[in-house]
Amino acid sequence: MTNLPKHARVVIIGGGVIGCSVAYHLAQLGWKDVVLLERKQLTSGTTWHAAGLIAQLRATANMTKLAKYSQELYGNLENETGVATGFKRVGSITVALTEERREELSRSAGMARAFGVEIEEISPSEIKDRYAHLNIDGVTGGVYLPKDGQGDPSNIALSLAKGARMKGAVVAERTKVTRINKAGRRVQSVDWETADAHGTMTCDMIVNCAGMWGHEVGRMAGVNVPLHACEHFYIVTEAIAGLTQLPVLRVPDECAYYKEDAGKILLGAFEPNAKPWAMDGIPADFEFDQLPEDFDHFEPILEAAVARMPMLAEAGIHTFFNGPESFTPDDAYHLGLAPEMDNVWVAAGFNSIGIQSAGGAGMALAQWMDAGEKPFDLGDVDIGRMQPFQGNKTYLFERSKETLGLLYADHFPFRQKATARGVRRTPFHQHLLEQGAVMGELAGWERANWFADEGQTPEYAYSWKRQNFFGNVGAELNAIRTNVGMYDMSSFGKIRVEGRDATAFLNHIGGGQHDVPEGKIIYTQFLNSRAGIEADVTVTRLSETAYLVVTPAATRLADQTWMQRHMGDFNVVITDVTAGEGVLAIMGPNSRKLLQAVSPNDFGNDVNPFGTAQEIEIGMGLARAHRVTYVGELGWEVYVSTDMAGHVFEVLHTAGQNMGLKLCGMHMMDAARMEKGFRHFGHDITAEDHVLETGLGFAVKTDKADFIGRDAVMSKRDAGLERRLMQFKLRDPEPLLYHNEPILRDGKVVSHLSSGGYGHHLGAALGMGYVPCAGESVADVLSSAYEIDVMGVRVQAEAQLKPFYDPASERVKA
Repeated sequence: MTNLPKHARVVIIGGGVIGCSVAYHLAQLGWKDVVLLERKQLTSGTTWHAAGLIAQLRATANMTKLAKYSQELYGNLENETGVATGFKRVGSITVALTEERREELSRSAGMARAFGVEIEEISPSEIKDRYAHLNIDGVTGGVYLPKDGQGDPSNIALSLAKGARMKGAVVAERTKVTRINKAGRRVQSVDWETADAHGTMTCDMIVNCAGMWGHEVGRMAGVNVPLHACEHFYIVTEAIAGLTQLPVLRVPDECAYYKEDAGKILLGAFEPNAKPWAMDGIPADFEFDQLPEDFDHFEPILEAAVARMPMLAEAGIHTFFNGPESFTPDDAYHLGLAPEMDNVWVAAGFNSIGIQSAGGAGMALAQWMDAGEKPFDLGDVDIGRMQPFQGNKTYLFERSKETLGLLYADHFPFRQKATARGVRRTPFHQHLLEQGAVMGELAGWERANWFADEGQTPEYAYSWKRQNFFGNVGAELNAIRTNVGMYDMSSFGKIRVEGRDATAFLNHIGGGQHDVPEGKIIYTQFLNSRAGIEADVTVTRLSETAYLVVTPAATRLADQTWMQRHMGDFNVVITDVTAGEGVLAIMGPNSRKLLQAVSPNDFGNDVNPFGTAQEIEIGMGLARAHRVTYVGELGWEVYVSTDMAGHVFEVLHTAGQNMGLKLCGMHMMDAARMEKGFRHFGHDITAEDHVLETGLGFAVKTDKADFIGRDAVMSKRDAGLERRLMQFKLRDPEPLLYHNEPILRDGKVVSHLSSGGYGHHLGAALGMGYVPCAGESVADVLSSAYEIDVMGVRVQAEAQLKPFYDPASERVKA
């Protein structure tokens, strides 16, 4: 197509199912001048060879909402466009071959009930009734989702493309984007070429929907899109006599899935050690291509499948297929506005679930682009979660070997990635390893999650029950509650905000009052226009013109980007200084005693009350002590420049030996914050959770100058709360909670837990979750009977609005 417009409101790069979905949904919203450019033919990258499995249940409520939307959309597209999508609800069965997998499926069934997804837990014999061809030897149980389906991937994409054209969008095939022209933080135009023409198209924005080319296109646009292609294998049998429609079948313990289609069986695999592809780049002429067969690689999957599905032994293989699909470092796709640019959007890296995700992802991104704000929480997939280093090709190559297989691996709580580790290390890394630290990884940071006892193997032994570190975490929490503990918080983001307008800027972007004396620490949230929480931070005033914003490790980039996008005309400079300082948290009733043993400074309440910071001497070095806590105890976070960090650790650790100082990890911190009712960003508080309904209204100061979200705060105060974030403690000390377990109020499911954990000090599992309360008083909400559904068993729970531990914060302020 050579008669392309000179200008577009949006240029969508890539004509797979997600690019077609974005074009379709923008056109549905009334956008004009929507142009989709595809280098070859629509669907010719990955979409055309996708298996077309369309499931409803995902790991979170909003991802499930998007998957359910995809199903509804595909079911109606044929009537709208006349292009058959092949969508049909055939149901799906997932079977377990171990007790651990059975528990995972049972917990997922509870999650489904909370999310409104129809699901049934079924026994081995019931599985056999629904799938007679299956050998149920070793099967321990399963789940059946009657509304899951399958479809024709290419036709779904072509139907979306036609729907977009019907609303005025331009879809141009064999039109390659050769250059993206930028000025500052904005794309100005794209250069394109066809076989016989070339040109330049100016645009207001672009969307990178380039699939496995997404990393390359991202580099052209100046943005980081971490993904890597892997080989993905499946076989299709010859026609099997008498084979009728069957549910989709998944046997994750054998890394296999099965789909009946036109009297044949498609057998696909997500093997634990995948084969990354195209380290040196994808061939320029790639179009509807297959990769070389590797039967040796696939053979172990096939052998297990023949035993599991004996009829395969008699069926001939019609097709042995190997095709590339892109995978991201954390097995979640990339969606949203890229942090590095202000008009570059991304929808790519769908980790083999592109067909079931594309409808909802396209809808969500289109609404986000149209309104300028996320329609609901998309933190699971927001491209802003990716760290700059994760675009490193060697890192992506190594990590992609694992992420493909993790789709069907046991999804144990606290499971850590095994590949591409050790990239980011805190200044205390080696010190902690020498003391028995067992490391976890978050945003590339190696963090001590727990400490092994002498003689204990310092590694995870995963389970859905009490894991091998359960007692270790209990001992660490006991030290924090009764004596003193120390843990590494260096991975938390540190963003310096300075300039003559620093105070005014922070008062504009944050709900708290930042016009405070030097050394004062403010706990605050960055709100969006709906008063949803975009960031949950502490802000320390360092001087008249300088502040330090401390963020969760995983959201540092997103939080900094939010600030940069709202700078306006404020005269401020925003700088990431995370790597410049190590941070040791010294917490517990004897934390003051330990600090006084190594520093001449005064840590008493008169000089250093809660919520203040002071410069201190420590050992032979210098540091800054912030009196704050995320564990609900008297304590300090000690910030020290990286050059002196090792020295300060040794001074504190040595002095602590006479006091019973215990090194602690992140699992302890999470258990402690659950007891204290401290919210966790991304679980308990998100962009769609109103700050008043989270119980954090105390941190919002509406009597100051106007700030983002103020009108929504005032409106909610007038209208009243529709739901409240509550805390729950199980009356039975045995069951464990993680998150997403259904909450029952007076016998009816009303919500689900946003987070869960075990309160070792309190001796029971704890959870948080939102409970609807429109028109109700606090007394009404608290007078109800509450239960938590744990694997189908209703467990009675105490419910409170105040923390179960130290509700008046007397220990924090001691």
